[in-house]
Amino acid sequence: MLTLATDLDALTRFGRALADPIRCRILLALREAPAYPADLADTLEISRTRLSNHLACLRDCGLVVTVPDGRRTRYELADPRLGHALDDLRTAVVAVATDRTCIDADEKDCC
Repeated sequence: MLTLATDLDALTRFGRALADPIRCRILLALREAPAYPADLADTLEISRTRLSNHLACLRDCGLVVTVPDGRRTRYELADPRLGHALDDLRTAVVAVATDRTCIDADEKDCC
């Protein structure tokens, strides 16, 4: 059984990963298929150094893992369920964004 501290730690790590648009883009790319850093940098149009920093963060959060492949290292999601979680979260957020419940959401800049 998970403890409250473990649950909070897991959600905090996931939130930290999602707090940056580049990390979100990396996770979404890895949801599609494992990738090598050079290919990810090209796909996302960011420098390899910047990508490396974000991949380190995602590794520290426990969301991606490295897989040795000869002389290269491939990145992939640490668990396939993360891909499903990303899809579910994205779908839920889009659904909430289109279903505003506040009457004056635009004026108050909420919801």
